[in-house]
Amino acid sequence: MPPSVAAVNTATRRVLAFAVGSLLLLLIIAVQMFVNVDPLSVHRTDAVIMLGGAASERLPVARQFQAEFHIPVLVISHTDTLGNRAADEACNAAAFPNPDVVCFRPPDLDTRGEARAISRLIEANGWKSVTVVTSSYHVTRAGRLIEQCTTADIQMVASHPDLDFIHWIRRFVIETGGLIDATFWPECANQRAEM
Repeated sequence: MPPSVAAVNTATRRVLAFAVGSLLLLLIIAVQMFVNVDPLSVHRTDAVIMLGGAASERLPVARQFQAEFHIPVLVISHTDTLGNRAADEACNAAAFPNPDVVCFRPPDLDTRGEARAISRLIEANGWKSVTVVTSSYHVTRAGRLIEQCTTADIQMVASHPDLDFIHWIRRFVIETGGLIDATFWPECANQRAEM
């Protein structure tokens, strides 16, 4: 005997309610992991490091943090990419050697390459702690990758992009995938084991 219309409607409503509830839960988790990431407290560190990309948003935050906490060194990821123009111009305008500004080019133009380069900078300079500035959606994944490459204290500070809803959803998807990747395929795993 075929199911009654009432039973089909009830099952459909339950599936729809489950789907909507699941979507809302995922959205809440994403907002907590990629938007509401500001640390409860911040402190002075040995250097402020600005990750590449979105430089017009990230560089002012890095400079403000450096000035506010009297941090002696500003480290800038120099990538020669369109989104990093402000940071690249700051590196190109600086006179080197410069004890106050360090520009580095990551071996790969991605967060994993930056994590490896930051690890080498920390070791070469004897830094015990650094502040890393990146966009709020990128804080969780970048922090995980950098912490996988060093034993130094890593303090993550977020700059806050002005994105519309569609771009936030896109960032949620990209960063969730990247976070899964960073969790299951850690960066610097062999290097960290030797530390």
